[in-house]
Amino acid sequence: MRNAFIEELTLLAEENEKVFLIIGDLGFGVIESFEKRFPNQFLNAGVAEQNMMGMAAGLASAGYKVYVYSIGNFPVFRCLEQIRNDICYEELDVSIVSIGAGLSYGTLGYSHHAIDDIGVMSALPGMTIYSPADPIETRRCLRDSVSLRTPKYFRLGKSGEPEIFNQTPTEFPNWTPLTFGNDLLILTTGSVTNEAIKAAALLQTIGIEVSVIAIPVLKPLAFSEGLVRNFDNVLVIEEHSKSGGLGTIISEQFALNGIRTNLVKLGIPDQVHHELGSQTHLRTYFNLDAQGIVDTVKEMLKN
Repeated sequence: MRNAFIEELTLLAEENEKVFLIIGDLGFGVIESFEKRFPNQFLNAGVAEQNMMGMAAGLASAGYKVYVYSIGNFPVFRCLEQIRNDICYEELDVSIVSIGAGLSYGTLGYSHHAIDDIGVMSALPGMTIYSPADPIETRRCLRDSVSLRTPKYFRLGKSGEPEIFNQTPTEFPNWTPLTFGNDLLILTTGSVTNEAIKAAALLQTIGIEVSVIAIPVLKPLAFSEGLVRNFDNVLVIEEHSKSGGLGTIISEQFALNGIRTNLVKLGIPDQVHHELGSQTHLRTYFNLDAQGIVDTVKEMLKN
């Protein structure tokens, strides 16, 4: 996703000289092409995320469309006060780009696991949250953000995620159906969507047909009330804490709209964990791989 993001941002910079990229001394091997082509629209702020957000706010107040790029949790937690006061309070056109969503940096430990960022960013006023599922949806999210002049947050993977959408333009940011079935509805977001698709294929072999819906924009949420009312069971899957993420957002909408459908959240338990390993290993550990999803669906339908 990060390659697709930089490639699309390069196209935007060609169209608009006010597009500006700031990095926090990382992204090497990905951002060089942008830096070389647009040296006057690029800045390496160094390992100084709080200063980086202040720079972004200053540039945005001068009319630039600023994208701030850093790893996972760094552009969120290290500089939350600057995001809240300098960017959100002033309603500035700054996009915070978080690379390595969820468990992408699993081997580096809990400090690098971006598993509570949705909860934090969704609480900030005026913040739009993008959580694309693949490189194609990443490009669509970035293009959608161009018309917005308010704060934005991009939650991107970094591990060569496969393309699961096709190139045909679709109405954005509506919920996107990826598989179809009447037995159960799966709502998901981000790169773990691919695991949900694989799970749907496995379930089909045992006669269980599920619908998988990818949700690219978490805030503001384009809630599809009519769709969820068609199902007795809804499973929300996310590579995020069960607290504060997509499951919480959907639960709130169920309550507000009086929907009594059985809702189950499949995510990371709301507790500190000490497990290390690759993203693949950690997905299996937290039942977020295809087999874990299959087992959860079977249990839901059995009950």
